Amino acid sequence: MQRTVASSPLAPSVKVKLISFGFHTAADLIDLQAPQLCKETGISQEEAVEVLQTLRDDAQHDQQRAAAESLTALDLLHQEQTQGSIVTFCSELDALLGGGVPVGKTTEICGAPGIGKTQLCIQLAVDVQIPVCFGGLAGKAVYIDTEGSFVVQRVVDMAEALVEHCTLLAEDEEQRNALEEFTTEKILSGIFLVRCHGYADLLAEAYLLPDFLLKHPEVQLVVIDSIAFPFRHDFDDLSQRTRLLSGLAQQLIQLATERSAAVVLTNQITTKVSNGQSKLVPALGESWGHAASQRLILRWDGAKRLASLFKSPSQKEATVEYQITGQGFRDSSVPAEAQPCSPAAANHSKRPRTAEQRR
Repeated sequence: MQRTVASSPLAPSVKVKLISFGFHTAADLIDLQAPQLCKETGISQEEAVEVLQTLRDDAQHDQQRAAAESLTALDLLHQEQTQGSIVTFCSELDALLGGGVPVGKTTEICGAPGIGKTQLCIQLAVDVQIPVCFGGLAGKAVYIDTEGSFVVQRVVDMAEALVEHCTLLAEDEEQRNALEEFTTEKILSGIFLVRCHGYADLLAEAYLLPDFLLKHPEVQLVVIDSIAFPFRHDFDDLSQRTRLLSGLAQQLIQLATERSAAVVLTNQITTKVSNGQSKLVPALGESWGHAASQRLILRWDGAKRLASLFKSPSQKEATVEYQITGQGFRDSSVPAEAQPCSPAAANHSKRPRTAEQRR
């Protein structure tokens, strides 16, 4: 039976507008794009994105439930064992995560500005492309940048270091043949970059992601850097923000599961005051804390950079040390030829924020 607009989980005022313009069922709307819906009904871009997102989630709910019911625990175990993970090039962090950032799950990386969130995301976008014969996934990445912190020169640095590393490891003919095509240019062409300038752009892009991944099945990593920035401004109605974030979280979880992709989200840190005391916590509130499968928090301890796993369905909570070098994200102890960058050099991939972004 088709879901009617009147029975859908949309705001009453939006339902009235849709029905008055002749949209009576979800099937009438679900294939439209947000700009087209705006033009035909007169609702705002934000409302159109929310309508389509809500109806799409609702339409796929039964399919998702049926798919889940057809799987056994043994099926899920085999599925997880074959999906693999993406290495970070910090062996201690990889061990902490159970082999790297898992495919098929969502991972949230939280931390203060300059701690290395973007560095880790770029490292993952490079490492997901490691050839299978070297133990990698030979995948590609979608990188959604909401802050303007993606700088291609940093990708070049990490890609060159990865190619050099694989060259040193090559032992057999298969690996040497793979290196003929595994170049810095090939790695750069394997990262699809999307720039979003607000939460409406981000929601619209999330709506289009399943179709994009269907056309590009080699994509095994989706990065949103950051999830917090578009949602920390311009929201007088916090309940609307919560609804949009909840819908977005469900979309990303479904995307990770159905497309066998690792979804990595970065989040900012904010100050929470309780009982007269303040502490630093991840942004977007406590309800958002349940959105990702696992949460990794990057923080400073004096001059040391620490990564703490605070939430995981399969790994225990622990903390490891890491550092940012000229070659990328690395263990705290590295050879002399790969000494860590100075703080300024470590952050050269960050573009200066505008006055509006600093507010």
